[in-house]
Amino acid sequence: MCLFQFTARRLVSQAHCGLKASSSKKQKFCLEMARPSSNMADFREVFAKAKHIAIITGAGVSAESGVPTFRGAGGFWRKWQAQELATPGAFARNPSRVWEFYHYRREVMLSKHPNPAHIAIAECEKRLSKQGRSVVVITQNIDELHRKAGTKHLLEIHGNLFKTRCTSCGNVAANYKSPICPALAGKGAPDPDTEDAAIPVEDLPQCEEDGCNGLLRPHVVWFGEALDPGVLTAVEKELDICDLCLVVGTSSVVYPAAMFAPQVSARGVPVAEFNMEPTPATNRFRFHFPGPCGTTLPPALARHETEIIS
Repeated sequence: MCLFQFTARRLVSQAHCGLKASSSKKQKFCLEMARPSSNMADFREVFAKAKHIAIITGAGVSAESGVPTFRGAGGFWRKWQAQELATPGAFARNPSRVWEFYHYRREVMLSKHPNPAHIAIAECEKRLSKQGRSVVVITQNIDELHRKAGTKHLLEIHGNLFKTRCTSCGNVAANYKSPICPALAGKGAPDPDTEDAAIPVEDLPQCEEDGCNGLLRPHVVWFGEALDPGVLTAVEKELDICDLCLVVGTSSVVYPAAMFAPQVSARGVPVAEFNMEPTPATNRFRFHFPGPCGTTLPPALARHETEIIS
């Protein structure tokens, strides 16, 4: 909770830019100064000097791997949008339907692979670590593609599709079974004419801790749930020490993640946005590089000529 208050204070202090100007000329000057640059050479100079780089990623980086985003007009599974299924209430009312949805997503993800953006981030982290520099990835994605690409320092703020949490004992465990339980085999088809499997609760994924057998749920943050305070504390520490921040493939509208980069920018740290199009936060940043992340990010994170490789 501290992070939300802390971030909000920084955002409020930053928002005063256009309010303090007493004339239209001053307001125009402020707006012009806010326009981000798309000069890759300038970004590369900043990148070459950065010691602690924070990279915030969203659904856009995984969309290039063919991962469904479940956002927008076409974002339906059967006749439901993700927001209708990814809630504690939906799970309480119909755990079979919710597990069908997540089983489908898990099976889809098992066939997907990291794209050039994921790989560029992982290779950058590995290379810079040998130079005494650090890279942390703070992701809103639950698909594990960053980990598959080789990223080590990863903070998953919305959880992970391939982890489960017991609704009885609370145990969290990695789970890569396919299917996750026999009753879900062949289930989860997204076609709107598909009928619910109506799987009995006792046949849904069960906790394997000794003597528990509680109903498992996906270890992801659902709508209406709070983010893990431990993860948020780790995020805040990383944002406080970073001297360069990248925002990659995110719409900058999902909170609290939408506040992270503006918070960093408010203290004067360069922020570079890599996204298909501008977002509500774009004008708060120093750089904006439009286009597919898999195209724009690899040259941005490639070895700089000033780097010394031991």
